[in-house]
Amino acid sequence: MSLVSPSPAAWPMPPLVRASLAWHGTAAVLALAVPGAAPWALGGVMLNHAALTAAGLWPRSRLLGPNVTRLPEAAAARGEIALTIDDGPDPAVTPSVLDLLERHGQRATFFCIAERVQAHAALAREIVARGHEVQNHSYAHRHNFALLGPRGMAAEIERAQQVLFDVTGRRPSCFRAPAGLRNPFLDPVLYRLGLHLVSWTRRGFDTRERDPARVLERLTRGLAGGDILLLHDGHAARSVSGAPVVLAVLPALLEQCRTRRLASVTLDAALPARHAGRVA
Repeated sequence: MSLVSPSPAAWPMPPLVRASLAWHGTAAVLALAVPGAAPWALGGVMLNHAALTAAGLWPRSRLLGPNVTRLPEAAAARGEIALTIDDGPDPAVTPSVLDLLERHGQRATFFCIAERVQAHAALAREIVARGHEVQNHSYAHRHNFALLGPRGMAAEIERAQQVLFDVTGRRPSCFRAPAGLRNPFLDPVLYRLGLHLVSWTRRGFDTRERDPARVLERLTRGLAGGDILLLHDGHAARSVSGAPVVLAVLPALLEQCRTRRLASVTLDAALPARHAGRVA
């Protein structure tokens, strides 16, 4: 089965990228045609590159293409949120996360590193079997992901798509960039594959914060329908007691969801297909 979705139209280039291409062309003409204009044209190009870099370093930015930071209004009106859990699966943490979710009757979306899914295939299948979702968080979670060119990004994402489909039998519909960082080459790849870029509404910084109370406060301050929450079962920080912070935070977080009448749903349940050509 092909994992590439037939796109109904050419990639819709974001205005910032379109303007950047136009400016590069204009700068080249100015540098060649106007005496003394080359330094100014080069400076303008450098400023443009700085703007593109800043957009890629802002995980919730939509300047480089669509970016899901909240669930649709209909889901928010139903009191739905999305609990997303990154960087696993981790056999020392993920099973306990699954138990806590089951105990509270909530669903989560696991943005998994495909390399780890290969190493822990049975655990990845258990995530799906227990009613949750496995989505694409790249193949190897490379620290230089945001510096890759179009071929490098496509290779990372497509390899992960294939691994996750082979292991779980389900084709991911969403992608989260490592650390949320990206560049202008990412969205054309995601569009071709029919993948939503998904970031978050609020995050707990639980890969570096060792105090569960502070993580919980970040996640629940103003928590409301439509929010997308970010936690980690992989690379999880440890509390002073040595326990993974996510396991200390989840019981209280899920209890607050219950008292606020919020239901955590999977992203596939809340989001439409990115384009009509996407296949299941």
